[in-house]
Amino acid sequence: MIAIIDYGVGNLHNLKNALDFQGLDSRFVREPGELAAASHIILPGVGAFAPAMAQLESSGLVPHIRERVAAGVPFLGVCVGMQLLFDESDEGGVHAGLGFIPGRVVRFNPAMGNPPLKIPQIGWNQVLFQREDPLLAGIPDRSYFYFVHSYHAVLAEPADGIGLAEYGEWFPAIVNRGHVWGVQFHPEKSQDNGLRLLANFARLQPE
Repeated sequence: MIAIIDYGVGNLHNLKNALDFQGLDSRFVREPGELAAASHIILPGVGAFAPAMAQLESSGLVPHIRERVAAGVPFLGVCVGMQLLFDESDEGGVHAGLGFIPGRVVRFNPAMGNPPLKIPQIGWNQVLFQREDPLLAGIPDRSYFYFVHSYHAVLAEPADGIGLAEYGEWFPAIVNRGHVWGVQFHPEKSQDNGLRLLANFARLQPE
């Protein structure tokens, strides 16, 4: 069973519809004890980092998420859910994240574009794969995915970036460390490539 963490934020129903469409068993999880039955966990997210992290902490799920990640359960963060995987974000001040992947989250700099970048980035963007990974099986390099975000991650370890995109500057669009993955885009809005990525995630084996 794929647990979709429901902590009051996130594009939950579209994500579940994308999993249901492929016949993948998933359910919304709100109670800490429900995570014990999960073979895979997805952390969605939309909006701002600090309120999302505060909601996640108030749900009581964080210690149980850490426990399941330590046990080797495949874990996927989506959009703001990916940003929460990092050590901290400077959105609205400095706020701590889950710390599963070393690095921080910063705002796009409009001056990096000519003309100045429009923020947020909204729409399709190409992702360049940096190395092979089971999450990317069957997806062509330089495929397009759908993004909506004003902030992006900065990796402490470049090897954790398995897919990069460019919006004024290069940023990690897909990350992986151990059995934790994150995607800055919305796979549930990314048509065939997004569906394949979710199916690939469902096939990942727990450690």
